[in-house]
Amino acid sequence: MTDTLTERLERCYTGIIHDTMRAMGLKDFTLPPALRPLLPGVKLAGPAFTVEGKTGEFDAHETLLGWTGLLSAAKPGHVWVCQPNTEEVALMGELSAETLKNKGVRGCVIDGLSRDTEFMVEMGFQAYFKAYTPRDIVGVWLPKAVDEPIKIGDVWIRPGDYILADRDGVVRIPLEIIEEVLEKSETAISAENKVRTAILAGTDPQQAYLQFGKF
Repeated sequence: MTDTLTERLERCYTGIIHDTMRAMGLKDFTLPPALRPLLPGVKLAGPAFTVEGKTGEFDAHETLLGWTGLLSAAKPGHVWVCQPNTEEVALMGELSAETLKNKGVRGCVIDGLSRDTEFMVEMGFQAYFKAYTPRDIVGVWLPKAVDEPIKIGDVWIRPGDYILADRDGVVRIPLEIIEEVLEKSETAISAENKVRTAILAGTDPQQAYLQFGKF
């Protein structure tokens, strides 16, 4: 399940989206560089399905009910974006990734840890996260908000805001300006292609910049 905006966004890259939004005067849309891809070279794009969690001492059954409820609520065609508020346990693993992929979730961005990553690589489920751990959520973590605004680093992410992630990092595009950002980014990509062609043909880089207004 892929919408037209997601398809267009996936043809862009984070650098051009960043430059476009910077030129529009926007701030705080680049997620922390500690978030790295499980599958380098595989882009992840789509509207955000947001999750926030809390740590504590909970009944094991309660935590697993809460977790499976999250999986049930996940939206096809979306990117699972999670602020777990912990770096002690994994917020994604094999069965969860398999479930999300089967539902049509495009991948996940987690401001925390993951596990079972060999299985996730084999199934081709893209995930961005900080580091690895074998520890799971049982008895220590519960969701506290679903499809509500969350904050990762300096970036607020609302349900339905668009996410683009590639080898360079992760950016958030507000839903209400996604079409404008895409149009300007697509125009910039076209200009960059002209600059590239000119430079490969021997044009001086400064001359190419002055001619096309892009570098």
